Amino acid sequence: MPAWLKDAVFYEIYPQSFNDTNADGIGDIEGIIEKLDYVKGLGCNAIWLNPLFDSPFKDAGYDVRDYKKVAERYGTNEDLVRLFDEAHNKGIKILLDLVPGHTSEEHEWFKKSCEADRNEYSDRYIWTDGAFCGIAGHPYIGGEAERDGCYMLNFFKCQPALNYGVLNITEKWQLPTDHPSCIATREAIKDVMRFWLDKGCDGFRVDMADSLVKEDDEVKSATGAIWTNIREMLDADYPEAALVSEWCNPKCALKYGFHADFYLDHHGNGYNVLVRDCETEGCDHSYFKKDGGDGPQRFLADYLPRYEGSKDYGYISFITCNHDTPRVTKALDISEIKLAYAFFFTMPGVPFLYYGDEIGMRYLADVRTKEGGFHRTGSRSPMQWDASAKNFGFSEASSEMLYIPQDSSADAPSLAEAESDPDSILHTVRSIIALRHEYEDLQADAPFEVVYAKEGERVLVYKRGNLLIAVNPSGEAVKIPVSELDSISCSNLIYGIGKADFLEDELVIGAQSFGVWE
Repeated sequence: MPAWLKDAVFYEIYPQSFNDTNADGIGDIEGIIEKLDYVKGLGCNAIWLNPLFDSPFKDAGYDVRDYKKVAERYGTNEDLVRLFDEAHNKGIKILLDLVPGHTSEEHEWFKKSCEADRNEYSDRYIWTDGAFCGIAGHPYIGGEAERDGCYMLNFFKCQPALNYGVLNITEKWQLPTDHPSCIATREAIKDVMRFWLDKGCDGFRVDMADSLVKEDDEVKSATGAIWTNIREMLDADYPEAALVSEWCNPKCALKYGFHADFYLDHHGNGYNVLVRDCETEGCDHSYFKKDGGDGPQRFLADYLPRYEGSKDYGYISFITCNHDTPRVTKALDISEIKLAYAFFFTMPGVPFLYYGDEIGMRYLADVRTKEGGFHRTGSRSPMQWDASAKNFGFSEASSEMLYIPQDSSADAPSLAEAESDPDSILHTVRSIIALRHEYEDLQADAPFEVVYAKEGERVLVYKRGNLLIAVNPSGEAVKIPVSELDSISCSNLIYGIGKADFLEDELVIGAQSFGVWE
């Protein structure tokens, strides 16, 4: 386990929307370097960069054309190495986004794989043995290659699936996971990882990490074996490199070798019931909604088994949002968001803050799709630095050239405005992250224990090591007799939102309040 993960707080940067320094309307690596002090000032000591690799950008860079080349619109390989160096000088780690399951149809591997004559790349992707022979249960394309066969897709037409093998073989064209061609695919991805680690990268966030081997079993054992092999390589040669998965099943992902796994709604879990309840038809019962929200029981019923089943292997990562999910401002107001973020940053594991969430940037539902974003596009708009500057300070380009249109509302949030407002989300984010860094009991592997979570009540009280934490997202104050808090001795309030404190023999938590005691 990389030692630095224990106190890591990540900032996710969607590079094309963060900071444009050459006035082409698209963010770039130089723009990220320019804002490193800002990231550090938030308290974030690690950055996850969405894909920067060469790509035709039919899926915003998740269609990789060359894993070893930075896309020209962002800069050069040398620029990325300089970003590694500048970040390290400021105590910031950098994770790159690894897309191991598929490439662009324009990748040289795929061009070779399409050829009629057999070559070393013929089985780099999953092909049937006939142009009219489809793939049951999977999307596929036929009739577009010299070779006689259809190729499997992972997502869009432009994303042919790499071949790591098939666990439960039913067709003669399917290859087992130990076939030399499937092993070669795994080794090719390891080679990509080594390439960037040797240049100063600190690890990888892995896109759709659970989807490598096709027809895998329920616990993804064949895919897991690949990641176990990769983890062995990291432990031997790059022991301080971090591996974070988009698996969304920590009990599997962490046992197979990942250091952390995201807690979000990829497979359906308790994340939704915290900030955007889409399971209750016609009504949002998210825990952090002041009115109409549920108690913490649905979340705890999901989270606790995941936590108990994975805590000995690695970390669960809470996110404020990401590039694939609606920003929380779509469902929660500022007061509700502050409580949600205070909760996220005081939970076990390694938290991730999505760019712009610290100032309450909005989900823009009406923007047109960009680079395959569709409904995701609304969470990818350019960072809003300063409302008094052109394009909110994101770019000197004309507004028509911007990667995605910005929030045009009169009250669109900006960093400059948030800086001057002591009650802003920004100040809450900075203060709670600072508290996390100050107290080891708030960091990744400190113990977690639920102290109070009664059915029918909104309040949640929990311990992190020797600290007591309470959150009340409801619109009514709550009083809890100390006798119901399991002999808790904490009474010194070290952090608070709203009104929360011990009064005589009761813990009093005001409406929409949060407190941490030692």
